[in-house]
Amino acid sequence: MITESVTAADRRLPVAAVLAAALIWSSSFAVTKVALADVPPMTLGALRFAVAALVLGVVVHAGRDRRLPSPRQRLFIRFAGLLGITAYFALENAGVELATASDATLIVASYPIITLVLSGRTAYSPVRLTGMLVAVAGVWLVVRDQPGGHHLLGDLVLVAGGVVWAAYNVVARRDGSGASPIVVTYYQTLAGAAGFVPLALSEVDRWRVPAEGDLLRIAFLAVFCSVAAFLLYNFGLRRLEPSVAVNLLNVVPVAGLGWAVLLAGEALTVPKLLGGAVVIAGVSLGGHRKKTPETVGGPR
Repeated sequence: MITESVTAADRRLPVAAVLAAALIWSSSFAVTKVALADVPPMTLGALRFAVAALVLGVVVHAGRDRRLPSPRQRLFIRFAGLLGITAYFALENAGVELATASDATLIVASYPIITLVLSGRTAYSPVRLTGMLVAVAGVWLVVRDQPGGHHLLGDLVLVAGGVVWAAYNVVARRDGSGASPIVVTYYQTLAGAAGFVPLALSEVDRWRVPAEGDLLRIAFLAVFCSVAAFLLYNFGLRRLEPSVAVNLLNVVPVAGLGWAVLLAGEALTVPKLLGGAVVIAGVSLGGHRKKTPETVGGPR
């Protein structure tokens, strides 16, 4: 993506946009955890992405760039949507239901390393290899903080989600449609929402009339986390160096812990905080390059 030239003063707005996106994304785990108290995980995914698809459809049809991918390219995009939205968020929601929002925040922070490991490269620099090992150690500290039972299973499901997200990154990078990111995201979200329908139907015995608070949480996840934050981040990315935009996303795990305490009422232990710091340090080392940064994003 070509970055537009801006003055130092002009950078304030795109920086603020990226930070706003990061803060919105960081809250998604805590909001999801609270919503899961009343809404089953697959049903939550179906509702979230159905609403997101509707909003994205309005944005796409109101925008200037309406270049649509060919029918064949749309099949590829839909497959990516089933992988990156249905499969990934099914695992994320199930993992958050069993574990905690703070665990999800810290484990998801390690996803760039999982993606890097599964990217197919056979050689890594000593710095990157050290970063990978450090990040793995950090995840181990987070998981062992509350071993056993459903909590451990939830953490393992979240780690499995990282493998699915890495596979999605590999698939999505082969998209040759030439369509804009918002159009691609729209078609992926449509496919992802459709993929959630049979999963949600398996939970029909757990369905309840959602309370007003649950409806607001679903709307927040759909409109803000899945649409608004995406638009804010891409606005900033067009006007900032990619390395600057990605570095600003480092606030996500830190802010995510704060949201876990404020919204989900979770307690932060010393091992979990230590593990989080180790994960962030490992990801920073793992993404190190001498000349240009490699950016491998996590799920949003």
